[in-house]
Amino acid sequence: MAIIGIDLGTTNSLAAVWRNGKSELIPNAAGEYLTPSVVSVDEDGSILVGRAARDRLISHPERTAAWFKRYMGTKETFQLGERSFTPEELSALVLRSLREDAENYLAEPVTEAVVSVPAYFAEAQRSATKRAGALAGLLVERLVNEPSAAAVAAHIAEGDQDKICLVFDLGGGTLDVSLVERFENVVSVTAVSGDNRLGGTDFDLAVAEAFCRDTGIDMAALSQQKQELLIRQAENCKMALTTQEPVIMAVDDGEISASLALTNEWLIRSCSALFQRLAAPVRRVLLDAGTSVEEVDELVMVGGSSHMPAVRRYIGRLMGKRPARDSRPDTAVALGAGICAGMKARAADLKELVLTDVCPFTLGIAAYNSREPDRPLMSTLIERNCVLPSSREGTYYTVHDDQESIDIQIYQGENLYCADNILLGSLNVKVPKARQGRQSVRVRFTYDINGILEVEVVNKNAEVSRLVLQNKEMSPAEVERRLEELSALKLHPREQEGPRALIARAERLYVAAVGNLRERVYQVLGWYQGILNSQDRLLVAKASRRMERFLGQMEDWVGDDGLPDFTFNLSDSDEEDEEQ
Repeated sequence: MAIIGIDLGTTNSLAAVWRNGKSELIPNAAGEYLTPSVVSVDEDGSILVGRAARDRLISHPERTAAWFKRYMGTKETFQLGERSFTPEELSALVLRSLREDAENYLAEPVTEAVVSVPAYFAEAQRSATKRAGALAGLLVERLVNEPSAAAVAAHIAEGDQDKICLVFDLGGGTLDVSLVERFENVVSVTAVSGDNRLGGTDFDLAVAEAFCRDTGIDMAALSQQKQELLIRQAENCKMALTTQEPVIMAVDDGEISASLALTNEWLIRSCSALFQRLAAPVRRVLLDAGTSVEEVDELVMVGGSSHMPAVRRYIGRLMGKRPARDSRPDTAVALGAGICAGMKARAADLKELVLTDVCPFTLGIAAYNSREPDRPLMSTLIERNCVLPSSREGTYYTVHDDQESIDIQIYQGENLYCADNILLGSLNVKVPKARQGRQSVRVRFTYDINGILEVEVVNKNAEVSRLVLQNKEMSPAEVERRLEELSALKLHPREQEGPRALIARAERLYVAAVGNLRERVYQVLGWYQGILNSQDRLLVAKASRRMERFLGQMEDWVGDDGLPDFTFNLSDSDEEDEEQ
């Protein structure tokens, strides 16, 4: 049975499979790769998915739904005729269609998939995506962030080229921006940002509204059907601007007659508010990563809406560089998901490839606020853009005399006050009575790449309480397997063989050295131990490579009166970056 990769998009969805040493797109029943993410209920109760459903957006808008991906993880419902659907049910219908197309194409059953999601999807949205997979008859153990999938596809296509890339993924309904480091056989995401309510559909609506404004048409007074027709025409004109300029947009239905010449400059002016929203996640991701625009080697633009010349021009100006050439940015995510499916299936030709990702949101617990006791503060344990999998811990104390328990409330979000973040769960832990601040608990978060968060709380009596927050559709056996894998993470990085060997080398060198050279070894050893204490796997890997080079050069100088003629700047993120 094959494992496929799926790009479940707001506007279109695609599937791919890894075989014969490459990621291969899977055509649908119509022989096309793009399946519109649209569902319609026919008058006889039958379900239409894809292009046939998309065509009914105009003729039967009351029986057709699109853009439901934006509402994943919410209580929103869509009324299609006499039936009501949740966003995950509609997504499941799209996934089922893709699964059936894959089974027909591959001539074998498909029961498992790796599904891409916007990097900025919260846990509720990711869980809803997994539920949609289960409803479609697919086991979805692995979700991959869309920009990460695109970066993997680019890495495979270009070979082992060391680069820092900014991946700008503008789809039909969502925007993701990721900073990705590619070195050797590793694709490492260092920071993500995005906007889950910004995509090509927003530009379609903005173009339609600007056309009405410039031609004196009252759009609000139009019927739903006429509005859909106008938005569809706006979309067609927007797409036409990718190859020609100007494009004439005209309306003449007997009641309304108007026309307007559209250009890319007109598009930028008319959608100025949307373009400003495009820039914000780019600036945020560079700030979070501590990377300047000049340090970015390549700008990768993917997602169907990145075809727009106005968008490419705007982001290119913002980054000060031309986007990398990619004739099919709308398929990059699907191809990357196909590669991840091959990795999941342990394909022999992908065993050396490693993909590391980051946590898109901050995870923490409620902490006592002495100034405003009724407004607990967010105490961070796992910060956003922390490399996954990750394990962090903190110590928390009682705040009242004779307190008998501590209520551990787990939150997700970036806000100072817990009330403004999302409550994920809670755990009540008993503690012996004592004066304020005399009793404490140690709280450890362990978060894996598949979205399982284990919360472990230990009191001073060594009594352990544990809470596992996970997708409800995962089987007990899978949870047990994942927890076994997580147990290895709880070891501090310093306990790993590689770092321990480097520390031993440095300590041996310190004993053998004298004077300034010994002092230098002492300084660098302190720096390296500080990196290990951060528990950041990516930083530890980079620091270990630098430590290896440093020790090699220092060992050549032991017994010499001078110092090595090179600079080891402890503030630099990676010496290799300076050498490129």
